[in-house]
Amino acid sequence: MADRRFDFARDLQLKGDLAAAADLLLQAIELAPGFASAWFTLGEIRQRLGERDAAIAAFRKARVADPDDRHGASLRLMLLGAEPLSAMPAAYVRALFDQYAPKFESALAEDLGYRGPALLFKAVLSVRAAIRKPAIFKRAIDLGCGTGLAATAFAAQVDEFFGIDLSPRMIERARATGLYAKVEVAEMAEALRGEPDASADLILAADAAVYLSDLASLLAEADRVLVPGGLLAFTAETHGGEGVILGGGLRYAHSAGYVRASIEAAGLALSLLEDLSARNEDHAPVPGLVVVATKTCV
Repeated sequence: MADRRFDFARDLQLKGDLAAAADLLLQAIELAPGFASAWFTLGEIRQRLGERDAAIAAFRKARVADPDDRHGASLRLMLLGAEPLSAMPAAYVRALFDQYAPKFESALAEDLGYRGPALLFKAVLSVRAAIRKPAIFKRAIDLGCGTGLAATAFAAQVDEFFGIDLSPRMIERARATGLYAKVEVAEMAEALRGEPDASADLILAADAAVYLSDLASLLAEADRVLVPGGLLAFTAETHGGEGVILGGGLRYAHSAGYVRASIEAAGLALSLLEDLSARNEDHAPVPGLVVVATKTCV
């Protein structure tokens, strides 16, 4: 009975009858107090109705009902200013991209005008050309590899690719490309910790930093894993203020100043930072950065 009320409520929500949908969700929750999806949807509706306190209460109930937070209730609480900025729940990211995997490439290309890998490729070529070195790499690590778009862009420049992604379904599709010598389902910094010192010439992260509130641990591991002279190239979303914020699209935006300071603190040298957008949203470019950092030679 709770499931049926939830389904009816979702139909009403889609039709715009938010008050009636909220009433049905309350009935579903009364029958099943631990119904995380009902609590989360109620929070969304309360937020749309401008009922901030009620939305906060519902999102908190959703997180209690699902401690792994697969719906991302904690992100909604951050957006509402009810909780400080913190890391994105791994279960939320995994569920998001497992669901997204079958239509990932078409959605990025057709709906979002995604150009992250192409921007990284151009940036890496530019940095290497500036020091008169070829953009050829023995081993590259592709962080947040998704379906393999970055590996495809760099295929002619890299002898061996290692792909890392939180989503098992994304990893399945990356493996199927045949571009990777190894793939692993893991969080990015965690996977890098398992890599030997000075074991990669290139680390790529196309549209992956947007899921990290704090870049410090990732940058520190990248510095350790890169060979002297090796490159870390990544895209980020940005904003005109300071530090890191969570945007309305539920992705983190890092200011240019934050990126510069984080790279310096990790011991890397900033080789390139350009204001370039890797994707569109609502038919407009999302403010972004293309970054290349170099492991300094000791």
